[in-house]
Amino acid sequence: MKNKVVIVTGASSGIGAELVRQLSRLGAKVVLAARDEQALYALAQTYPGTLVVPTDVTDPDACKRLIDRTIDHFGGIDVLVNNAGISMWAAFEDITDLTLFERIMRVNYLGSVYCTHYALPYLKTSKGLLVAVSSVTGKTGVPTRSAYAASKHAMQGFFDSLRIELMGTGVDVCVISPGFVQTAMRERALGADGQPLVTSHLTEQEVMPVEDCVKIIIQAMRRRRRDVIIASARVKLGTVLKVFLPGVVDRMAKRAIEEGKS
Repeated sequence: MKNKVVIVTGASSGIGAELVRQLSRLGAKVVLAARDEQALYALAQTYPGTLVVPTDVTDPDACKRLIDRTIDHFGGIDVLVNNAGISMWAAFEDITDLTLFERIMRVNYLGSVYCTHYALPYLKTSKGLLVAVSSVTGKTGVPTRSAYAASKHAMQGFFDSLRIELMGTGVDVCVISPGFVQTAMRERALGADGQPLVTSHLTEQEVMPVEDCVKIIIQAMRRRRRDVIIASARVKLGTVLKVFLPGVVDRMAKRAIEEGKS
């Protein structure tokens, strides 16, 4: 990754911030994008040579500015990591604020579409890499995560389709699907009323440290892998069984969420 220009959206915390740390240590030229400007600059102070571009990925114009600033500063783009995301935790029948569906879709799905659209011409020039940080919920439905799962299914479908369109161009597409990772994303997940939950609904039993998750992501980037699931053996098995025994997988998902609640 040395001297590669890498844009990371959602870079202010969690997987995004850890990507900035590890990529910077490897010598990459990292562009930090997120809404939390203060957090971005605090992180960038530790890693000279990074570029901070405060960005709301739900705004197409802001996404264009992100790409334009990167080109002006570094002259090209080698990797775009679409990592910005927001989660939720509520049974559908309990939801009182239906706007959370649109909000989650705009951040998780459309934010990736906008950034990818403006970055693609430069990635074709560099024969670069598109990375989509999705979720195992993009592979199979999960109870209490309906809006989140829908956005990640959309993300998976978009990048799978784009991968086929880009065959022969030199641009590769890598979809990363983590399970539960130790980040503040769970605490910031939206509840039934559309407000952040503040506290997590899960125990730490099967939660992966963010450092370990990001090491796997970077390894996948180096190898330009097509699709990587970062989760327990049980979860990986479920994504395979879904094709042949969907009812069994539904029951597995229900049981896993019930067992994981604190």
